[in-house]
Amino acid sequence: MPGCYTDLDLSPNPLELARQIRAAGAGYLDLTSSNPTQQGLLFPAEILQQAAEGYWATRRYQPDPRGNPHARAAIVDYYATRSPALALDPEAIFLTASTSEAYSLLFALLADPGDNLLAPCVTYPLFEYLAALRNIELRSYDLIEAEGWRIDADSLRVAADERTRGVLIISPHNPTGAIIDAALPALTQLGLPIICDEVFAPFHYAAPPAPPLAALHPELPVFTLNGISKLFALPDLKLGWIALNAAASHYAPRIELLNDTFLGANGLTQSLLPHLFAHGMPFVQQMIARVRRNIERACSLLHDHPYLHLHPPAGGYYLFPSVSGWDDEEALALHLINQGVLVHPGFYYGDVPGCHLLISALTDPQVFDVGLAILADHKRW
Repeated sequence: MPGCYTDLDLSPNPLELARQIRAAGAGYLDLTSSNPTQQGLLFPAEILQQAAEGYWATRRYQPDPRGNPHARAAIVDYYATRSPALALDPEAIFLTASTSEAYSLLFALLADPGDNLLAPCVTYPLFEYLAALRNIELRSYDLIEAEGWRIDADSLRVAADERTRGVLIISPHNPTGAIIDAALPALTQLGLPIICDEVFAPFHYAAPPAPPLAALHPELPVFTLNGISKLFALPDLKLGWIALNAAASHYAPRIELLNDTFLGANGLTQSLLPHLFAHGMPFVQQMIARVRRNIERACSLLHDHPYLHLHPPAGGYYLFPSVSGWDDEEALALHLINQGVLVHPGFYYGDVPGCHLLISALTDPQVFDVGLAILADHKRW
């Protein structure tokens, strides 16, 4: 059969089938959700209403392939507050409907079918599907778990060849929470464009906030991706962006054409963005506090646990503990759903050595505490 995804088994996997059965019966505690709107984290409605008031009276369709100028100016101001500050030109900002759309545009920008991009071996299951849309190969580079999931520089260099067109980096990393806090000589040596996803940038725990990678590597073309889905807990309003540093500025005309082809970002959400940045940061701090509280709770409960080994993440809002005593992650996840707790097995996130589980620290604290207590009770293992 021609077309995309024809070689995939799209039927429900065993854990999903078990989840459905449990949901229809005794129920379960979900420790995997990354959807803030399902975890009681709703961006203040009054701020959204105030932000939208001016839009309706002056509503006009004025498409701009870069995006609303006021929204782009607000993004520039935001990066000026980061540490270290990242100086950007408003003309180097491109608004998209999401970071997923931004990735798709950049894959088309950088690579032809048969080319490859370098991606971490452990990561959120998104890149493989986007790469398949373009017939692009993804080549994995390793992360060193024993060193806080640091990028293995030798692995990165070995993965590259004459058809490598760019490197994908997530900082803070999803799901390990690793943060890149200094320039990486291997990236400079490769000299390739970098797509850096920093949607979890506000969330940090065992390290200072993640610095913009574009500020660490001004000599390389860096495309910084972010959006309001994680930053303001507004996944339903669909707005992301691509920010080009000076070394990437020569790509701007082609990105403009690519973005103009779709014009995915809607006018209302673009118009809201300056108001969100001006008035939404106290809510962001509430989310950060929720995640920090849950991570601290997990570190306390799982300290010296005989089977679950949790190292405090540098950032992000996931926990990715390793597990001893189990070789089959799927069997472990199925065992735990039968105990009433839904977690994700590590293999959902790539070729992860050993046995791992994913837990979301964004979870409602009451649910998180009860679910984590079940996990911490080693007699249930």
